[in-house]
Amino acid sequence: MNFTEEIKRDLLRAFPQNRCCRLATFAAFLDTRGIAPRIGENAESAIVFTSEKEEIAEYFLSLAEELFGISMTVTEAVRDPKYGRNKLTFSYAGGDAAAILEEIKRYSAEKIGGAECCVRAYLCGAFLGGGSCTLPRGGAKTGYHLEFVFRRQSAALAFCELLEGQLLFGNMIPRGEKYVVYCKNREMLGDFLYKIGARGALRKFESVFEAREQSNRDNRVNNCFIGNTDKTAIASAEQVFAVQRLEEKGILQTLPEPLRRAAEGRVRYPTLSLNELAAVLGVGKSCLNHRMRKLVQLSTRTEENA
Repeated sequence: MNFTEEIKRDLLRAFPQNRCCRLATFAAFLDTRGIAPRIGENAESAIVFTSEKEEIAEYFLSLAEELFGISMTVTEAVRDPKYGRNKLTFSYAGGDAAAILEEIKRYSAEKIGGAECCVRAYLCGAFLGGGSCTLPRGGAKTGYHLEFVFRRQSAALAFCELLEGQLLFGNMIPRGEKYVVYCKNREMLGDFLYKIGARGALRKFESVFEAREQSNRDNRVNNCFIGNTDKTAIASAEQVFAVQRLEEKGILQTLPEPLRRAAEGRVRYPTLSLNELAAVLGVGKSCLNHRMRKLVQLSTRTEENA
């Protein structure tokens, strides 16, 4: 089960209790999955939608019956060979269809009021009808993606305003004959899941986010370690080279014993960090660091005077 299906499973478990919320949910579904009537040449109005998911179709068929006491029938079934599933068209063209559509339209994206319960219901219906969501996979740096597909541009633009009113911000682009409202913001995705009450999906989202954050922390620590290791190796190589040059010039033997001991220790233990070498030689790190700088300075001066 992908993440989109997990969200929709959470939403299908809850049925709107208030009539206004049921209308908002149904309106959002028609805004995303509704199509133009095709029942007879003279049909002036009809309620028509398509669905590939049986459980979602059953949800909205039940909603139509609860709201209006109507039974919608299957008028077309098309097999999708790519995904191996049927695309079903459901319709109702009774004499009261026009009046029903007028009532539904009062809760469409363009007309829905600011009642919090209705807005939440509309968000749920829009996701059930035309929503999808993906999370990052593996080590991908990006991958948070939330989108809604609308059949009308005006509905998509109105939905953007509806999201903005909930401090959820999306962008709209055309895609073929449809209009897509999308967001790639992780914080907005989490807020949206919380807003629509998809608690199970929200827990998974948070676990994925935490796993990625832990991975990022581990990578930062590892990169820091690698960076420090590289710096240690470079400094050690420079010190060993300086000691070898002083020895070749016959200068090393003339240096004070503390400097000679530091030089001999570095050549004998080239892979040790300064802190580790200081422990081996029984001196403080700052003291050893001062002696190493002195050796490098003497070597550089010797080279310049050659």
